[in-house]
Amino acid sequence: MATTETYVPRLKDKFQDEITAQLKERFNYSSVMQVPRLVKIAINKGVGDAVADKKLVDVAVDELTQITGQKAVPTIAKKSVSNFKLREGMPIGAKVTLRGNQMYEFLDRLMTVALPRVRDFRGVNDKGFDGRGNYTLGIKEQIIFPEISIDKVNRISGMDITFVTTATTDEEAYELLKAFGMPFTNRNNAS
Repeated sequence: MATTETYVPRLKDKFQDEITAQLKERFNYSSVMQVPRLVKIAINKGVGDAVADKKLVDVAVDELTQITGQKAVPTIAKKSVSNFKLREGMPIGAKVTLRGNQMYEFLDRLMTVALPRVRDFRGVNDKGFDGRGNYTLGIKEQIIFPEISIDKVNRISGMDITFVTTATTDEEAYELLKAFGMPFTNRNNAS
């Protein structure tokens, strides 16, 4: 009988082997189940010029699909806003939600490959926490991801990456993401 080994991402192993014990000790949890964990990563890309050119949404969907390895979907306007010439039901962006192994793989690629490619990178800002243990990071250029060919890019655009955790406080979420290796700017001497 042949055994099939299933692939486990590096950061998932690190979470199970090191981070869980580290956070349990740091916050004096009575059970391993109290340790905060990463639930999902949601990536959202707004395309403001999609009102004039519908093909821009398709480009955004394709780029997010390439970056994450999972099919992105267009986001649809919920309300009509006359000042922006926006009607309800129009596509205005793209989004994708990663869970499980794909989430850990994306986080690994983001921290080890993409973020170091940012011009004048000094770490990510630690002010993106929402008070409930979730963290949002804004990226200004999609070309920091190696999956995007710079020759095929017509316009530089950014995206928001939200890390949803089971942490109840920002401090717990900060320690969790820092343990994964998120390169936060130093909290004490932030200028």
